[in-house]
Amino acid sequence: MSMIFNKILRTFAFAVLVFSSIGSAQEAPEEAVAADDGGLMDQVVPVAGEDAAENVQLAGPPLQSNLSPKEELVRRFENYKRLMNDGIYDEADTVAKSIVTLTIEITGPRSSETAKALTNLGIVQHRNKQFDAAQQNFASAIEIIEEIEDRLNGRLINPLKGLGAAQLEAGRPDLAKQTFNRAIHITHVNDGPHNMGQVDILESLAETNVRLGSVEEARAMHDMIYMLHQRRYEDDQLALIPSLMRRAEWQHRAGYIMDEQATYRRAIRIIEDNADKKDIQLIDPLTKLGESYFYTDMHADQGLHHNPVTGEIYFKRALRIAQSHAESNWMIAATSRMSLGDYYMMQTMHTRANKLYREVWEELASDEDKLTLRNEIFGQAMPLNSRPLPEFAGDPSPNEIATMSDEYEQGSVTVSFTVTNRGRVIRLEPVEVYPAEFTDMEKTVHRELRSRRYRPRYEEADPVIAEDQVLTHMFYYKQSDLDERREAAFESDST
Repeated sequence: MSMIFNKILRTFAFAVLVFSSIGSAQEAPEEAVAADDGGLMDQVVPVAGEDAAENVQLAGPPLQSNLSPKEELVRRFENYKRLMNDGIYDEADTVAKSIVTLTIEITGPRSSETAKALTNLGIVQHRNKQFDAAQQNFASAIEIIEEIEDRLNGRLINPLKGLGAAQLEAGRPDLAKQTFNRAIHITHVNDGPHNMGQVDILESLAETNVRLGSVEEARAMHDMIYMLHQRRYEDDQLALIPSLMRRAEWQHRAGYIMDEQATYRRAIRIIEDNADKKDIQLIDPLTKLGESYFYTDMHADQGLHHNPVTGEIYFKRALRIAQSHAESNWMIAATSRMSLGDYYMMQTMHTRANKLYREVWEELASDEDKLTLRNEIFGQAMPLNSRPLPEFAGDPSPNEIATMSDEYEQGSVTVSFTVTNRGRVIRLEPVEVYPAEFTDMEKTVHRELRSRRYRPRYEEADPVIAEDQVLTHMFYYKQSDLDERREAAFESDST
């Protein structure tokens, strides 16, 4: 039995365990793996071929004796895709593991089909936040492809993207950066430096650089993405809009509010020049541009600054389009009215805000779909101006994070608070800080919460107090930093 087969078996046995204790500082970013799931699954070609898949039922017992092994593999793969599309990830995990076993039996441990099966297992493990297991399976798929092909083969791109995403969510952005850079290099070798296939990798790399504190490198990634889209859609300006919207969202996260506003304005001009000044496509950039005026500075201790005239203009224009455009619907109209209400709540114009909120409450009372949306909007207090919290304690430099070692551990700050019927945070109380020495991170979380304004929770068309709200912020810390804090505390107690 080959060395690589032994490694696959060890990896597979490791993957069978449930890594419920392994968490992540944030949910998996959609741009990292979730947006790529379909692409990864599309790469898997069942051995039996698509014709056989048409004659195989998706439901049924785990193994159907009347099917050949190849037909059974097709059946399981189709079942895996159905479960993934339906979001039933626990069952998809079980099916993906059975596919790995069956694929090894049919094609051997060193085949491209086995690499694809391991890649798909890694995808669902990522969705289930089993990041260590996902990393092992993506790495095994990469090793197989390197052995049977070469280190620059295009088939490496998908498992490399998965590996980078799993490394990122496991708290190793340093490793993720190396992995994503390798994936981009392979796309350049195979498809040229201006290929559009690298866009999602560049977006993942930008997110990685943000987490590493390398904001300027992240900006360079987004500049490259925009250049690629400009080159691709030179004769179709409207096709640039999705790229511009993603660019503006990143600029907001990075704190470049003026750049964000300029990007939204460019998107608005493109739509006005190439469609119409009342086109329904304007609603989203107009609303986002209005929301950008909730912030002019991302530092909580400097407070909020608003431009009530400019912000209100954008929200009202978006609402007029939502209420009059032939392609609009009740959901677009309701969310546009809510956005204007949120603006008034941010401006402490409670009478105007509550009037709009009550109108939406009544409009969403007629059927099940509308009631579902109403519960999403009003069922809990919703923050209107949340800012990103630091992922690393002690504010390490980008260079320090880029050379991270396994010494980094995960900590957490949990606080409870109440949101008044006017959207203010009161009765902010610490619940737990782990490790307890990271009081500076606790203060940062408290400061952020105090700066927030919320849309109140509603009951029977009236705003109510929302008590027992809980926020848990996960962060990474270096063991040496914790040791220093404990030593300093011990010396202070001794004196």
